[in-house]
Amino acid sequence: MADRERDFPLVEPGLWIERIGAKAFRAGLPALFLDRDGTINTDTGYPDDPDAMELLDGIAPAIEAANRRGIPVVVITNQSGIARGYFGWDAFARVNQRVLDLLAGKNAAVDMVLACAYHEAGSGPLGIADHPMRKPNPGMLLEAGRRLNLDLKRSLIVGDKPADMEAGQRAGLTCGWLIDGEATTMGGLSVLPLRDARDLEGLLTALRSL
Repeated sequence: MADRERDFPLVEPGLWIERIGAKAFRAGLPALFLDRDGTINTDTGYPDDPDAMELLDGIAPAIEAANRRGIPVVVITNQSGIARGYFGWDAFARVNQRVLDLLAGKNAAVDMVLACAYHEAGSGPLGIADHPMRKPNPGMLLEAGRRLNLDLKRSLIVGDKPADMEAGQRAGLTCGWLIDGEATTMGGLSVLPLRDARDLEGLLTALRSL
């Protein structure tokens, strides 16, 4: 696998950063940050089969709305299955491409993907506890912010776990949506639920106001 990994957008053994497309963004824009598994697509535990990927209802329209407004869309995903040895970056690449292809079929596009494979249960260079890039740490959001010159305070985050919201809060975001969650606050981050079409409309309204 090591020879193949050199063809992947790895900036270090456990960190994937992929800029998708050549769209240029002006500095100071907010972004739409999204977790992947359980937020964009079904979470199969440790996703390694592209044929098992299905989009969740309602997320593609939000991504398309961000695309129409010229708002960068950034996926930030923990992938501890790689550290645990369940699959490699090659399987991640196939699954991720399938998710992007499914979104493209709904006229929705992602501009950057960041994936962190570091986990305390891993071995070798991936066996790192509490790596700064692994959510709930904010490293992936901060790195995307640096690379795309984003206004993180105005950015939005959508996820299915409290760790997603904590990462957003620690990166300086002020608004997030938690799938099947409840309305709450987390430091300076206002967390809103995302359960059905009514909640999705609130997200789309927020995107239109950016």
